[in-house]
Amino acid sequence: MSKTMAGNYFEDFALGQEIVHATPRTITEGDVSLYTALYGARFALTSAQTFARGLGMERMPVDGLLAFHVVFGKSVPDVSLNAVANLGYAGGRFGAPVHVGDTLTATSTVIGLKPNSSGATGNVYVRTIGRNQHDVAVVDYVRWVMVNRRSRVAADELGEATIPELPGAVPAEDLVVPWRVVGGYDTALAGSPYLWDDYEVGERIDHADGMTIEESDHMLATRLYQNTAKVHFDQHAQATTRTGRRLIYGGHVISLARALSFNGLGNALSVAAVNGGNHANPTFAGDTIYAWSEVLERLELPGRHDVGALRIRTVAAKDHPCADFPLRGEDGRYLPHVVLDLDYTVLMPRR
Repeated sequence: MSKTMAGNYFEDFALGQEIVHATPRTITEGDVSLYTALYGARFALTSAQTFARGLGMERMPVDGLLAFHVVFGKSVPDVSLNAVANLGYAGGRFGAPVHVGDTLTATSTVIGLKPNSSGATGNVYVRTIGRNQHDVAVVDYVRWVMVNRRSRVAADELGEATIPELPGAVPAEDLVVPWRVVGGYDTALAGSPYLWDDYEVGERIDHADGMTIEESDHMLATRLYQNTAKVHFDQHAQATTRTGRRLIYGGHVISLARALSFNGLGNALSVAAVNGGNHANPTFAGDTIYAWSEVLERLELPGRHDVGALRIRTVAAKDHPCADFPLRGEDGRYLPHVVLDLDYTVLMPRR
């Protein structure tokens, strides 16, 4: 009897199934340093202990996206080891801040199943929750992923689809705001003079800079998160696929786009929610990522006059600077250079 795990295929999932993911992960200083080396994000709250303390926090928090990726990585062996691609996100909310020394665990619940007409794959919808050592939620979100079947089935054997009603944007009253402006806010040290009051709905910001992904970058990042998905690691297997190459983990592109967004959104100190998102096209080593953002909403936070929230749409493109260009072709599909379309909410000091 084999003692190795081949991962779950589409037919192994059931509605309501609860999955406890293996291997708790204690966040270290090394994790934080490597994350900074991979993306170069410069947001002051997660870069300087002194800045974090100036915003009423006892310690500098870990970048919320690092915590998100670690929790995501926990779920991969059970949910997406045999995936074709991760398709999207909805209803993501960041809870208690994560600090060096915290230990993260993750659980997932299957909330939807959709057989695909090809008979070779199906889409699996899960809600994943990451918790710290005190059993307090640090992040929870819905994602859906296309997973291979163990064997192809005929059209009359596909089975019924159950597609969940996906949550919309996280409302302002449900956002967790772990920091506060207790005195004067130093925009010079933060790196940008623009605060919440300076942004208008509909405003579009070209983040101008680009970052080329090296093969070593995405391999190190994916291993950092203990993400074991075959499509990211096994070139021998990928050589037989349509692309013939290892796919870059979509979260790697999210973190790149977030880092690039500093140029224009430098005071967006932390991500509070991921409202929705799509990995529109695959990304590969050698691609150069550019990004632009649009302000979708300005949200006032209940009882807070020091901090506001901006709902942002960030689009990332490969090998295509983000001046004004269409996202979709006449057929309604994303154009080939669009790799990420992300709707998320950030927290920003007010004047």
